[in-house]
Amino acid sequence: MRTVLEEVRSWHRPLMLMVLAMSGLVLTAGVGLAVDGREILNESVWLKPFKFGLSFVLYGATLAWLLSKLRKAKRFGWWTGTVFAITGIVDVGFIAVQAARGTFSHFNDNSDTFNQVGQKVFMSGVMGLFGASLVVAIMLLFQRIGDAPLNRAIRVGLGLAVAGMALAFYLVGSQGQRQEVTDAYGHPVTLAGSHGIGVEAGGPGMPLTNWSTVGGDLRIPHFVGLHAIHFLLLTVLALSILAARVEWLRPERVRHRLVGVAAFGYTGVMITVTVQAFRGQALIHPDVQTLGLLGGFLAVSLAALFGVVAAARRQADVRRPAERAEGFEKLGV
Repeated sequence: MRTVLEEVRSWHRPLMLMVLAMSGLVLTAGVGLAVDGREILNESVWLKPFKFGLSFVLYGATLAWLLSKLRKAKRFGWWTGTVFAITGIVDVGFIAVQAARGTFSHFNDNSDTFNQVGQKVFMSGVMGLFGASLVVAIMLLFQRIGDAPLNRAIRVGLGLAVAGMALAFYLVGSQGQRQEVTDAYGHPVTLAGSHGIGVEAGGPGMPLTNWSTVGGDLRIPHFVGLHAIHFLLLTVLALSILAARVEWLRPERVRHRLVGVAAFGYTGVMITVTVQAFRGQALIHPDVQTLGLLGGFLAVSLAALFGVVAAARRQADVRRPAERAEGFEKLGV
């Protein structure tokens, strides 16, 4: 336990302070979900800060760990992480304040001074978060911070996270769609933009996520991309644990290839849900075209998986007699 705590203390401190602040927001918003009955567009005013806080806890802690492993340009990496931390606190802080006010953070085009200033800061923050993540991703392309499977997971995961963040530029109003709604107190609010495609804000949504069940929703590929690195890091961890018991998983190149297969499959899922959203189709109502696209990616992934596993087992079978013979030679048999 002491070793783990010492490791965490070495992580990027400003980002870890941001993670601590976001953890506090998750707890506060959780209480708000339980005791505050105010709603906007049929969901609790505290649901959005709860979700954003949780995402920033996961992503911020991951970045803090990655930046602590840099071997080159460490100072530049420290400043990049600090920019992300400050921008994250400001942006998610604005979301939390707007929730407490019972109004909208995203797309709010009302003319009151606080909202107008907050929107400009908020939109600038999107660029800061995207830019910092892109810089870290580029830095890690030219550095190794672990074995081959871990490096592949980090590079692909951060690349997909940056791609998911890029969708935020569309989410902050590039659609030009305007809609009149009301806040938690019944006051009119003009929304200039939407995360939905072919559906108005406030339509039927899935539990907790509130992703649309009747049209396209760009929050889905945004979410999938942002958390790609967590999926791939968990894949690396699972393969490492299994390698202690499964002989053919022990060679590094085998796990490297399997991480590549997982990365390809995950990328296919992200491409599928992105295309589906832009086609104005709900996640839970895929048509033949969407299923065909997803099926194609999964078929290639499964074929690659079977190929890697079969080759690894053959190599293990070849190595086993050779290792046994070498052992006999050492014993002088």
